[in-house]
Amino acid sequence: MNQISIWVLLVCSFLLLIPNSDAVDDSVKSSLIQFLAKLSSQNGQQNHYLGWNISSDPCKDGWLGLVCDGRNESVKKLFLDGLNLSGTLQTSFLCNSKPLMDSLNVLSINYNNISGEIPDDIENCKELTRFHIRGNKFNGNLPSSLSKLVNLRRLELSNNNLSGNLPDLSRISGLTMFLAENNMFSGEIPQFEFSNFESFNVSFNNFSGSIPTNGGSYFASNSFMGNPLLCGEPLPTKCHSIKLQEVKPGVEESNHNNKDHILIYSGYIILGVFLTVIVIFMICKRRKKESKGDSRLSTNRVVAVDDDGINKFSTVSLSSEYKTSKPEFSMLSTESGGLSSSLIVPTTSVVNGLKFEDLLKAPAELIGRGNHGSLYKVMFDYGMVFAVKRFKDWGISTDEFMKRMWTIDRVKHPNVLPPLAFYSSDHEKLLVYEFQSNGSLFSLLHGSSQNKKSFPWMSRLEIAGRIAKALAHMHKALEQDEIAHGNLKSSNILMNWNMEPCISEYGLMEIHSQSHESKSFRSDVYGFGLILLELLTGKLVKDEEGICLADWVKTVLREEWTAEVLDSSLMAEAASEERMVNLLVVAVKCVESSPNARPNMNQVVAMIDSIKEDEEETSIISVQ
Repeated sequence: MNQISIWVLLVCSFLLLIPNSDAVDDSVKSSLIQFLAKLSSQNGQQNHYLGWNISSDPCKDGWLGLVCDGRNESVKKLFLDGLNLSGTLQTSFLCNSKPLMDSLNVLSINYNNISGEIPDDIENCKELTRFHIRGNKFNGNLPSSLSKLVNLRRLELSNNNLSGNLPDLSRISGLTMFLAENNMFSGEIPQFEFSNFESFNVSFNNFSGSIPTNGGSYFASNSFMGNPLLCGEPLPTKCHSIKLQEVKPGVEESNHNNKDHILIYSGYIILGVFLTVIVIFMICKRRKKESKGDSRLSTNRVVAVDDDGINKFSTVSLSSEYKTSKPEFSMLSTESGGLSSSLIVPTTSVVNGLKFEDLLKAPAELIGRGNHGSLYKVMFDYGMVFAVKRFKDWGISTDEFMKRMWTIDRVKHPNVLPPLAFYSSDHEKLLVYEFQSNGSLFSLLHGSSQNKKSFPWMSRLEIAGRIAKALAHMHKALEQDEIAHGNLKSSNILMNWNMEPCISEYGLMEIHSQSHESKSFRSDVYGFGLILLELLTGKLVKDEEGICLADWVKTVLREEWTAEVLDSSLMAEAASEERMVNLLVVAVKCVESSPNARPNMNQVVAMIDSIKEDEEETSIISVQ
């Protein structure tokens, strides 16, 4: 009997040690629900949509967007990306709750419509390692308290309306990612320890002064571009080594006689006359040279590439095409009113003053022909190389084309290739881009075996993520204007000097192809899905027999031969099959037959980011 009592006592004691069914404290649930309510639409409808309620357990019942620890006792991560949240960020509900402030290490609310300022009490979330607010409507200055998050590793602020000077974030010694492009930040860039960064981007803000020491050694110009008052490597704008000193005249200077002043002003006048004479002489010399003609125009060689990829050489120059009896594009036509004096340059000084005459005289190489025109590589003596897109028989009026180019120019993203200049008349249109020497994603995936470069899984995943974020940014910014890409494919994804993807030819589709805004944007999602399938399978969108890649993948998946879909080089690399299959699921969602069944690009970004997070965590664990 005594033995039974002892066993009963032991069992009861053991049961007392077992946590109750609700492992997460009610105060934590309440804080989370109040936090979400401030981010939600009217009447807190978003709470119901996410399935958050006080009667369930966040961890055991799997609240949407939450990641808990292995014991389901504490909330570690909040992923609320792409949920159309439109309220304000009230971090007090998270950062002033003791259990949450001690456990929460990721707060990600990318691609919503959240507005207002970032609260000062963010500093109380001392365990945060990642804080992501990309693609919202945050405004005001960054709180200085942000620099007190000493455990922060990744800070993503891109595509908001944030302004003012940056706090001294260099105090966060472990920061490895800082993305703040497309805001209105001003002042100087802090002296970061750039060698620690995996990603860094402050492009398209209002920063001024010189780029900090070593910044240009670790990151390319596209990480700093779009800041007119910023100078130094790697930007082409050089900082002046000698700063002008403000001179205040003293008593002795004020007593100089008028004779000295007359001599100084006389010197200025003489110098001005001398410079005027030189300018007049140069103008006369140039006109004389132009009247004789440039004998080199008829000898420039164009390299044409036919449909079989075979180079065909001819002695036809870019300029000679304007002189033929039936030119492909004639800037001398009556509709054009003669040669244009200069191209329209939206925002950059790189091609200021460039004229059509300059393009005609420069050596040119035909590198492609499409349904609406030709693409040329144009080279100048001073080292600049441009890609020039010329259109014919294009169903976009001059007014619509000009309006669209100016609209697109206002939307900046480092992974979208902007036109440097453009020209339009009723029958001919021309776009000038910076030439990308590393070719396209198409050539990287499907190029000849001798030229094919190694293309590992992580590079493919990174490229997919960058394209998705760039496309999401453009869709959001141009939603009201109803301007989608319209022709998204791997050959329109160009690789810059740093092998980062740049979406080219954005918004150049014909008007009739986007009669419905939502269908246009969902068409881009379909195109992106095909790019994902190319990245995962290594196969062409249409093979030699005309079989569509999307249809083939769906057929194979229905027969549950998932491994047969993936590129053999990825399988040989021993990359994570689980993560590749997860990305394959994203791709299949994007290529759904019904446009309404496809996700939007914000949702695609959130899914890809989740896959990248898993990869990064696995990498960290394997290193440890």
